[in-house]
Amino acid sequence: MRDVTTAQPLDVQPTPLALLLLGREADPRSERGVECPGDLPSPSDPDLVARARAAKEKLGDRVFVLGHHYQRDEVIQFADVTGDSFKLARDAAARPEAEYIVFCGVHFMAESADILTTDAQAVVLPDLAAGCSMADMATAEQVAECWDVLTEAGVADQVVPVSYMNSSADIKAFTGKHGGTICTSSNAKRALEWAFEQGEKILFLPDQHLGRNTAVRDMGMSLDDCVLYNPHKPNGGLTAEQLRNAKMILWRGHCSVHGRFSVESVEDVRARMPGVNVLVHPECKHEVVAAADYVGSTEYIIKALEAAPAGSKWAIGTELNLVRRLANRFASEDKEIVFLDKTVCFCSTMNRIDLPHLVWTLESLAEGKLVNRIEVDPETEKYAKLALERMLALP
Repeated sequence: MRDVTTAQPLDVQPTPLALLLLGREADPRSERGVECPGDLPSPSDPDLVARARAAKEKLGDRVFVLGHHYQRDEVIQFADVTGDSFKLARDAAARPEAEYIVFCGVHFMAESADILTTDAQAVVLPDLAAGCSMADMATAEQVAECWDVLTEAGVADQVVPVSYMNSSADIKAFTGKHGGTICTSSNAKRALEWAFEQGEKILFLPDQHLGRNTAVRDMGMSLDDCVLYNPHKPNGGLTAEQLRNAKMILWRGHCSVHGRFSVESVEDVRARMPGVNVLVHPECKHEVVAAADYVGSTEYIIKALEAAPAGSKWAIGTELNLVRRLANRFASEDKEIVFLDKTVCFCSTMNRIDLPHLVWTLESLAEGKLVNRIEVDPETEKYAKLALERMLALP
C-alpha cells in the first residue's frame, strides 16, 4: 500500500487551455483571457448615467451604439438599436456615416459587425473579455482536425459546413472556404435545406442543440441521422462507419444559458402555473424543445409575446435579462411572463458589458482615443464574408 504521507507531488503541468480557463494566460485568438486596458470609473459613481449621456451627445452621429437583447437594462438604455446578433451587424452596415460602432454584446458579434462594415469604420467592444462560451467550444485548429477526420473517413467531399452565427470569425472563414453558409436561429432550416442541395451531409458548428432541433423537429429527420463529434476525443469519438451513415454531424458545443433548462423545469412551471405557455429558444436541449409549446429565436419570442392575448401566462426559456425586460414591458397588458427555471441565470459574458465599461468607452472616443477596436484580418474576413453572403442570398 502506498504511503501517502511520504509520496512526492506529481509533476503535472497544466495545459494551455487549463491556464486560459483559470485566467492565468491570454490567447489573442480566443474570446477569453483578455483584459480591458484603462481606468474604469467606479460602478458606484452616481453620475455614470449622466456621463454616458454626455459623452454620447458629444460624439453625436459619429457613434452608433448597438445593444443585444441580453444586455443589462443599464446598458441597453443607451443603444440606438436593439436586436439579435445578426440584425445588429446588418444595422451597423446600414450606417456607413458612423465613425464608431460600439457593440454592446460579445466578441463574435463585434467581429461580424467589422466584417460587414466599411474599413473607415471602427467597431468597438466595451470589454474585450466579453466572449461567448459556445463560440469558444470550436477553435480553428479543432475544426481543421475534424475536417482531416472526415477526409480520412472518405466523406469530406460529401459534407457542407453550416455554422451558427454564434461562432468566431475563424470558424465563419472555414465555413466560407469549404463551400458552406452561416445561419441564425431564425433561418437555420432554410440554411440546412440549401446545404443539402449542395451535398449529402452537414457539419453543423458549434451548437449541437440548434442543429439537432432543426434537423429533427423542423425537417423530419430522426435522432439516428445525427452523430455528435467531440473535439476532445480521438476521431471525434466516432467511427468511419458512423460518419458515413450520418446526415448531420453535430459539433459538441452548447450555450451555457440555454443548456441549463430541463424537462423538470417545464414540468415544474406547468404544475405551478396551470394554463401556462412554454416558449423556448432552439438552443435548448432536444427534450426541452419537445416538451415546450412554442420554439423560436429571440425575435420570435418577442413577437409572440407582443401578439399574445391579455391574461395569458408564459414561461420563457432564454436569457434572464430579456425575460425580465419583457415581463416588465407587458405587465400593464396583464400578461404574466416568468423565467422557465427557478435558478437565476444571466449570460455571464454578456453581463461583462456594464455601465462603467460603456462610460469609459464613450468618454475615450469623445476624447479622440480609439479603444478596444475589433479587427478581423483581411484573409479571414474574405472567407467569413463569403459565408455570410451565402446566407444573405438564401430565399
